[in-house]
Amino acid sequence: MGKKVYHVIGVMSGTSLDGVDVAYVRFECLDEKWRFTILEAITYPYSEYWYTELSHAIHLCQEELKVLDVAYTNYLGELCAKFIEHYKIVELDAVCSHGHTIFHKPDLGYTFQLGNLSGFSNWVDVKVVCDFRVQDVALGGQGAPLVPIGDRLLFSEYDACLNLGGFANVSYDEKEGGRIAFDIVAVNTVMNEAVKILDMDFDMNGSLAKQGVLNQKLLEELNSLDFYGQLPPKSLGIEFVNETLVPIINKYDLKTEDLLRTFVEHVAIQIDKGIPKEIKRVLATGGGVYNKFLIERIRVNSSVEFYVPEATIIEFKEALIFGFLGVLRLEGQINVLSSVTGASRDHSSGIVY
Repeated sequence: MGKKVYHVIGVMSGTSLDGVDVAYVRFECLDEKWRFTILEAITYPYSEYWYTELSHAIHLCQEELKVLDVAYTNYLGELCAKFIEHYKIVELDAVCSHGHTIFHKPDLGYTFQLGNLSGFSNWVDVKVVCDFRVQDVALGGQGAPLVPIGDRLLFSEYDACLNLGGFANVSYDEKEGGRIAFDIVAVNTVMNEAVKILDMDFDMNGSLAKQGVLNQKLLEELNSLDFYGQLPPKSLGIEFVNETLVPIINKYDLKTEDLLRTFVEHVAIQIDKGIPKEIKRVLATGGGVYNKFLIERIRVNSSVEFYVPEATIIEFKEALIFGFLGVLRLEGQINVLSSVTGASRDHSSGIVY
């Protein structure tokens, strides 16, 4: 392959709705080994308007969604143009964007992310690579997780990679050599929503959860959900939170602290169940690693060594890897693994504008 160098911007919006992560990354491939350097990165928090629009989008009709899709595509394009100008970026091969997931029902054959329209390219003077999930669902896959190809090629020194974001997901190589990855459990999609009644965005360091009292009945009911007994490939969407978790949680009418304490324990238990015992070194990233009490409970429940990297990797790993997915797409290389998603074949996914 020789040496190849790409400069790209990776763009990611997660289900926890904390904002849009934008990372300017240099990728270099030397002797078939990929390396990366995050040169600049920032999170643009959502305004109250966009938080409300994205929160309610799941209830919109088709025509309303089309209007919102155009507006959100322009919003992402404008953010990227501002990012390029602010950091005076000159070397740039592509902008690679995940968009924002509104619907994810792969079992019914569809997934939908806002912000993947051709209008994105009007804001930046380079190629735009986006809409990475739809092709995989069309091939019979879950359309998620997509990050594992990056875990394998960029973070191979770890036995597994764990992301603690809106949902927790894990990625690792099986003994047979195939990569496997799946969503384990909801995390910040539930806990961040729980503290809004207290006019908070999140539970800083897990301090509220630490004060709470564990409710054993709720814990047992959550742990008994069918999803946790299913074999991979499997993935979660906000529908699972709204349709399955919220009705169960609401039955118990707990104080916020007690709900958080119970849900933290639920997350810790499911993460321990989701990571095979033979795995020893796990890279942990995502906003959930800042929840000290959550990390403490995960470590108590597991014999695995969890490594927390520098803040830039914690916060921008997904933006980094979606940038990498775009690079692989431009190279015509596989960027989605059928062993992960359950699709009929490995493939190179993403629309290029």
